Amino acid sequence: MDETALSLGTIDVSYLSTSAECSVSRCKHSNEEWGECNSRPTLFRSATLKWKETLSRKRPFVGRCCYVCTPQSRDNFFNASIPSLGLRNVIYINETHTRYRGWLARRLCYVLFVLERDVHKGMFAKNLTENVLNSSRVQKAIVDEASEPSVPGSFAQMDPKAINKVKKKARKILQEMVANVSPALIRLTGWVLLKLFNSFFWNIQIHRGQIEMVKAATEMNLPLIFLPVHKSHIDYLLLTFILFCHNIKAPYIAAGNNLNIPIFSTLIRKLGGFFIRRKLDQSSDGRKDFLYRALLYVHIEELLRQQQFLEIFLEGTRSRSGKTSSPRAGLLSVVVDALFSNATPDVLIIPVGISYDRIIEGHYNSEQLGKPKKNESLWSIARGVFRMLRKNYGCVRVDFAQPFSLKEYVNSQSQKTVPAPLSLEQALLPAILPSRPNDTVDEGTEASLPNSKDITSEPYRRELIANLAEHILFTANKSCAVMSTHIVACLLLYRHRQGTDLSRLVEDFFSMKEEVLARDFDLGFSGNSDDVVMHAIHLLGNCVNITNTSRNNEFFITPSTTIPAVFELNFYSNGILHVFIKEAVIACSLHAVQSKRFRNGTNGASPSLISQEHLVRKAASLCYLLSNEFTVSLPCQLIYQVCHEAVEKLIQYGILLVAEDDQEDVSPSLTEQQWNKKLPEPLTWRSDEEDEDSDFGEEQRDCYLKVSQSQEHQQYITFLQRLLGPLLEAYSSAVIFVHNFSGPVSESEYLQKLHRHLINRTEKNVAVYAESATYSHVKNAVKVFKEIGVFIQTNQKRDTILELSTTFLPQRNRQKLLEFIMSFMVL
Repeated sequence: MDETALSLGTIDVSYLSTSAECSVSRCKHSNEEWGECNSRPTLFRSATLKWKETLSRKRPFVGRCCYVCTPQSRDNFFNASIPSLGLRNVIYINETHTRYRGWLARRLCYVLFVLERDVHKGMFAKNLTENVLNSSRVQKAIVDEASEPSVPGSFAQMDPKAINKVKKKARKILQEMVANVSPALIRLTGWVLLKLFNSFFWNIQIHRGQIEMVKAATEMNLPLIFLPVHKSHIDYLLLTFILFCHNIKAPYIAAGNNLNIPIFSTLIRKLGGFFIRRKLDQSSDGRKDFLYRALLYVHIEELLRQQQFLEIFLEGTRSRSGKTSSPRAGLLSVVVDALFSNATPDVLIIPVGISYDRIIEGHYNSEQLGKPKKNESLWSIARGVFRMLRKNYGCVRVDFAQPFSLKEYVNSQSQKTVPAPLSLEQALLPAILPSRPNDTVDEGTEASLPNSKDITSEPYRRELIANLAEHILFTANKSCAVMSTHIVACLLLYRHRQGTDLSRLVEDFFSMKEEVLARDFDLGFSGNSDDVVMHAIHLLGNCVNITNTSRNNEFFITPSTTIPAVFELNFYSNGILHVFIKEAVIACSLHAVQSKRFRNGTNGASPSLISQEHLVRKAASLCYLLSNEFTVSLPCQLIYQVCHEAVEKLIQYGILLVAEDDQEDVSPSLTEQQWNKKLPEPLTWRSDEEDEDSDFGEEQRDCYLKVSQSQEHQQYITFLQRLLGPLLEAYSSAVIFVHNFSGPVSESEYLQKLHRHLINRTEKNVAVYAESATYSHVKNAVKVFKEIGVFIQTNQKRDTILELSTTFLPQRNRQKLLEFIMSFMVL
């Protein structure tokens, strides 16, 4: 081994022997210490923080509910003192957390703590199985299944034996579905988790003010629904453990039946878990299983009627990319239906953000490389526990968003103008193929659906539930704290991909930390930046290479270039993507507008001037294109408005400059109501050629912008553009692959071939970003192509067949799609 190379183990030893021990102590006991860095200004501070002379040291309070959809809930459970309550490390327990003092109390503090928690059998649901079986809906489903016609059009007589057989089937399903909570086991598990979590986590931080809001919500005598993001298997236990520590009733947890394995499933049921099918209507013969659906609906209704708490993972499965996945609102629709069936007067919704320095799974490289997911087994769980005990996974941060009333949300939607659902085909095709007739339904126009505001209208119900799911997941994602590994991975991939000195990495880390806080996102760490960076490098392990340079004997940090290492760094880097996503969209759109102007000429206009209206439209189209990768706005916001506000932010930072003639016309951020007045006519897409010499300015004063030419601002724009580089490269490569499409072909086969194509590009060093070849990008790209009408899909048995649509059969139209995506890329 080269003498200049240092293993992470060596770094770890020296680190732990000097500053890390006190850093661990600080992380365990302190929650408001912020490291200072007196070195020279770096990229981020120079680029965006000059407009703020001083930056408040107070942590932003995240997770406030929407003032448009739930204004009354926004005022509930919250007061001015809540944000100042600060953070608490849940797994730091000593004698002061019990009623006893003295030597023996210090030795037995964990046991005393769990024994003093308020948990008893009377808190949980009673007679669930019998109540569900005796409900009229389940009884009807049993009779319907028992009397299924053997010959179409004829019904067999009701046979008591057939009914008894179906009842046994229903009872067997409920044995899997119904949880049998054991308070004694919850206490025992609480003690075990205190031991385990202290062995492989440095701390688990929660905000005291958020817990106070949850406690206040429990006093309303209404069912609470916790909806966390899903990043790790530990999520199941983490939320129950935190609530148990604060004397809040444990929720019933909806878990996939893939976890229904011997011994482990019994433990999960005793802790409040109940198992459901991954697809509600999945049956052996492929038909809808009305009996199972009836049992599930009534089971949820009964839990809500008994004012029990639920925990539902909207994403359905753990995120393999580090970003939140698209919501799957199946169980949420059951909750909404239960509200409308008067099973409960109201339901309180609590989105939950969870952030890990490092997930216990480490990474999902195997699945991102295209290998099939391994089924869970008792042996795999046991191996995972032993593996965890040998490692440390850093810090965890859990954020509970402000509870809001589901009833208030639904009522507010019925009183507002219902926007027509805007499909990707309607939103993007006029921008990709401007010569096609523009027949889109515009953003902000009313839906022409009969009885569209009546919950009995299925289209309105589906739209309501989809918007609610997006609302919850957006809030949960925004509540997620940024961890040290997220910042370090992001800097190494998109700022210092060729490597950098450790001192420079620390400076940029400090500045990016300040940037995160300035955008009202919170951090999941504290302490001196030097120590925190070394902590993150240690956790990232083999993904980071450390060498000792002869210059000043300083360490040189480089990201590993192997495909698995880059995939893993990308996973953790995506944990900070939501902070900069809107600015990144504007930066890429800026390149698209500038490159188009230089290619086509400027028609007499100054080549340095950019129409703000044109820039916002470009940004909106990019948001639609990448809508399966991230969300920039709540469903109650217009994407156009959000993009305009993002441009104004860049103007505020000084990165974009308003042309002198337009200085006095720059207005502050517009509210949603102002935007609705501003766009009285349907918003139509125009081609780039039309935009250059359009008379749109006669209707509304357009603003012309210039890009700051300072080195710091140019570097910052480049950094933002690189954040979306892997996505755009994956999508453009997928379009190139479509050029050689020979269909029809099954979707699963096509996904495998496309993924193999992207992996080959990476292995041959053709790809600019190796992380563009992840399997999640492949799935999302194909999904977008189906939604914008590149592919037509037909279902055959249990597979989906893809073939090119007539719109994209001509090669020129596929070329236009490629040019549209490539216009946002900086090569």
